[in-house]
Amino acid sequence: MTKTAELTLFADYFQLHVSDADSDGDLSDAWTDQAVADHLAVVRDALGIGTAVNVNVSVTVALLPQEPEDDSPEFDHVVEASLNVTLGRLTVLGCTDYAPEAATFEVLPGWNRVRVSRSNLARATEADVDSDKSPETIEKVRIQVWPAPEAPSKIIKRWM
Repeated sequence: MTKTAELTLFADYFQLHVSDADSDGDLSDAWTDQAVADHLAVVRDALGIGTAVNVNVSVTVALLPQEPEDDSPEFDHVVEASLNVTLGRLTVLGCTDYAPEAATFEVLPGWNRVRVSRSNLARATEADVDSDKSPETIEKVRIQVWPAPEAPSKIIKRWM
């Protein structure tokens, strides 16, 4: 059964975080030049998602029973990575949000796959600091999570 949630998160420092709720989520060494180019920083129990803007973004979180079909043509940038969620509690938050108050989701404990699909990037970038003032210009981020064995990260579709 699919569960979804809609969030508005402040993408401070041009990033969002997805992590094991019991993780310190330290991504400081994971933001290499390649990670910045890929818009994805990865450690065992946390992911940093690069955004096009440094303001509020629209986030949809979908918890799935299995891998979804590929709908990457509908998005500007799509990446995937594995995430170890030891106790089955996943958090989704802005980079500088207070973790104990972050949106938390129940997932199967252990390895999960996370696909991040982002859209409306050109319009959001053009509007820059005003991109969150209108639905036509806000950056949209979809985060899909399902149980899956650990696998290498991959860029499915690259935007800039």
